[in-house]
Amino acid sequence: MDFAYLIFGLRVRSTHALPGLQAAVKPIGQADVSVHFGISPPISGSQTVSAEEPVFDSSIRLKSGEPWLRIWKVAGGELLRMDYADGTQFWLDAQGRAVWARWGETSSFEDAASYLLGPVFGYLLRLRGVTCLHASAVQCGGRAVTFVGAEGAGKSTTAAAMALRGHAVLSDDIVALAERDGEFYAMPAYPYLSLWRDSVDALYGADGNLSAFSANYSKRMLPLAERGLRFSGEPAVLDSIFLLGERSSDAGAPVVEEVEKRDALMALVGNTYANRLLDEEMRAREFALLGRLVAAVPVRRLRAHQDPSRINALCESIESEVPPRRSAASPASGRR
Repeated sequence: MDFAYLIFGLRVRSTHALPGLQAAVKPIGQADVSVHFGISPPISGSQTVSAEEPVFDSSIRLKSGEPWLRIWKVAGGELLRMDYADGTQFWLDAQGRAVWARWGETSSFEDAASYLLGPVFGYLLRLRGVTCLHASAVQCGGRAVTFVGAEGAGKSTTAAAMALRGHAVLSDDIVALAERDGEFYAMPAYPYLSLWRDSVDALYGADGNLSAFSANYSKRMLPLAERGLRFSGEPAVLDSIFLLGERSSDAGAPVVEEVEKRDALMALVGNTYANRLLDEEMRAREFALLGRLVAAVPVRRLRAHQDPSRINALCESIESEVPPRRSAASPASGRR
């Protein structure tokens, strides 16, 4: 395990360097998570045959009707296996302490790494009991502001626009939450953002020459440091949550609306990451945590304008809701 990282507050060791990440500056000691590329876990023949239980079929389908992702419990529930249609496979132990990855002839290490630092880590965090929002987060006024929404809602684009205005990025697509002494923290993830081509064009225009994650994954990587943008490697106290609603053509957009706590709770329940993995006990714990979250943190609905050139007005609306506060250095480690 030659490469060490701090990801979502976890000490991670990997057999391969992970693209886009900065190695830990100081020794991290014993790893919370170990990542093994190019191999599968040791499973006996009897376990392979006797105990495969389907957990999840993706709604995204190939032309053949095959789901893009299938997830299985294997080895009597000791492992979770994720099978992607391009031949990439991952195994996670039931405690979220180890990951194994292999890829097929039509995929690559770069594909495996992009899966790992996206959905696979999201599932791993859930196995470790960490509640995660399908969201992006930045620091604003010394505290964390989170943008929650479904695929395509504009989470990453909003975070990137805020980063261009000087706000440090905490996390993209997955925001892991930590609860400490009655406060909630957003945990730092990776020093880059993941953007579709149209978002790059809206933000950067002709200067938006960003590389794709891999030959098979067309989203662009926005490395923050290379573009003079900031990444925060420290957890930040959660100041507010914005639910990204449908874009509006009204002249008054962007619009910020207050959300009743009950509606806010149901919206967050519907936007937790990888919630299909949760059993009844895990769902109950998550529901209780989200109840405490909406009681402590303001939740607002944010409706952007359909015109992408009005992105700065959107950022100004967000900033006006989050007045500058004291710097909130966090004592939370986020380790489980």
